[in-house]
Amino acid sequence: MLDKIRIVLVNTSHTGNMGSAARAMKTMGLSNMILVDPQELPDSHANALAAGASDILANARVVATLDEAIADCALVIGTSARSRTLSWPMLDPREAGAKLVSEASQYPVALVFGRERTGLTNDELQKCHFHVAIPANPEYSSLNLAMAVQTLCYEIRMHWLANQEQAPEPMNEVAYPSGEQLDGFYRHLEQTLLQTGFISEEHPGQVINKLRRLFNRARPEAVELNILRGILTSVQKPRPQD
Repeated sequence: MLDKIRIVLVNTSHTGNMGSAARAMKTMGLSNMILVDPQELPDSHANALAAGASDILANARVVATLDEAIADCALVIGTSARSRTLSWPMLDPREAGAKLVSEASQYPVALVFGRERTGLTNDELQKCHFHVAIPANPEYSSLNLAMAVQTLCYEIRMHWLANQEQAPEPMNEVAYPSGEQLDGFYRHLEQTLLQTGFISEEHPGQVINKLRRLFNRARPEAVELNILRGILTSVQKPRPQD
């Protein structure tokens, strides 16, 4: 189950942080690291700070975009240290750990960390189903990347251990769409709304962002998303002339 939980680091600038994050992951039993557009690739400094977790760095997948990292994930949780202009469904670390563990038994899931200085952009956060914030001391909330990875990986491990001690309950498995399928739906939705004139090409963003939030909050199942795509297709079809 833990192999299906991806720790995604976006645009990391310091290789030492990659090594420290790998060490934090390995102490909690996680090993699946993805590096999105890192400013540098892991080096000897990263391996030194990994302190025995260099295998995680060696096996880390490097991709160009966040879309590529989460394409087949049906649950994506993004870390956010502050509230954004457009509010999003929020989880605390324990809720995030529980949700990642419970859904990782069915499909790949991802926990996404942003840049050391600025975190994730609004566009990147809008690709996530939920956001998680660590409730640090508001007077001094300075957590470095590895500390944040360690804190959230700990919550994942605690929920995983709790699950090992309990008799497994029969699961009513729900098939959720992957990130790639959701992106296809959002492109289809924007195309349809432009075609009907509901939004204008000059200013599509705000409406689309709010619709992303609505559908991410609702989390339509794969079958429901297919129905929505079918509705959009029917709207796009030319009507016979009376």
